[in-house]
Amino acid sequence: MRGRNRFSVGRKLSHCLLAGLGLLSFSQSACAWEPTRPVELIVPAGTGGGADQMARFVQGVVSKHGLMKQSIVVVNKSGGAGAEGFLEIKGASGDPHKLIITLSNLFTTPLATGVPFNWRDLTPVSMLALDQFVLWVNAESPYKTAKDFMVALKTLPNNTLKLGGTGSKQEDQIIGMMLEGVAGKKLTYIPYKGGGEVAVQLVGQHVEATVNNPIEAESHWRAGKLRALCVFDSVPLPYPAKLSNGMSWQDIPSCAAAGVPVEYLMLRGIFMAPGVAKEQQAFYLDLFNKVRATPEWRGFMEKGAFRQTALSGDAYVDWLGKNEQMHRQLMKQAGFLAQ
Repeated sequence: MRGRNRFSVGRKLSHCLLAGLGLLSFSQSACAWEPTRPVELIVPAGTGGGADQMARFVQGVVSKHGLMKQSIVVVNKSGGAGAEGFLEIKGASGDPHKLIITLSNLFTTPLATGVPFNWRDLTPVSMLALDQFVLWVNAESPYKTAKDFMVALKTLPNNTLKLGGTGSKQEDQIIGMMLEGVAGKKLTYIPYKGGGEVAVQLVGQHVEATVNNPIEAESHWRAGKLRALCVFDSVPLPYPAKLSNGMSWQDIPSCAAAGVPVEYLMLRGIFMAPGVAKEQQAFYLDLFNKVRATPEWRGFMEKGAFRQTALSGDAYVDWLGKNEQMHRQLMKQAGFLAQ
């Protein structure tokens, strides 16, 4: 009996090795890799922002539905505009127990700082969604529409209007620069540590406007503290549920339709460390596909008004390359590139 068991186990291992080399089809359940300790999900940004909220949401869904045996631990590493987080996972070569959820600082941080990091240093897993940006003002602001805001920007002296955003030389300031280009006038851009703080500063009227993600300002909008002027996308958001003063996400006009020809979408994607095995990458792709199939995910997408675009494999890599180049051009125009 023992001899037969040893032979059976040896044959199974041989089949798994052959399957891994693509020489033999073998059941995934017999050979699949899975984590053997808690998985660290790094957020290269502060707490309360869009990436942090999505990471903690994923953490909860995985736990609630038992989508893997090990737990997910969310760790914020925002130092150096996210460079702290990116460099940590870059240096964790071969470690399949570290993930990072990315935003546009995947591109902007290395371009602006010269830090020795590029998205190609990591292993792409999946684009979970694309995040929107909305032009927000305080509910008591005199600016009722995006046109009102742009008229003020064009007519007031340079640097009169204060725009709050997350970080310096990152996506929020890039959008601010694009607004300046349309108006031909300068804003005063005020950087904060995260989107949660940005929204609070606007509620407190310490700035005239922000370009926060929907989920970062959603609770304040529902409470009637903020007003949404337009969304920086080519089309309105697709969510019809009424949320604030009889308005839905769908009722917010696109900025282009409101006379502000500025578009910008931000990545919410997952990467692993370099040097991980294909079956480890496949495990997480399958995990996040399962997360995206839950009713909680559908509710989260609607609450945060995300564009539900998901990519993996070559399509994801192609998108990353094109968006890196787009950010390089935008940051060159703004004078944000590291010297």
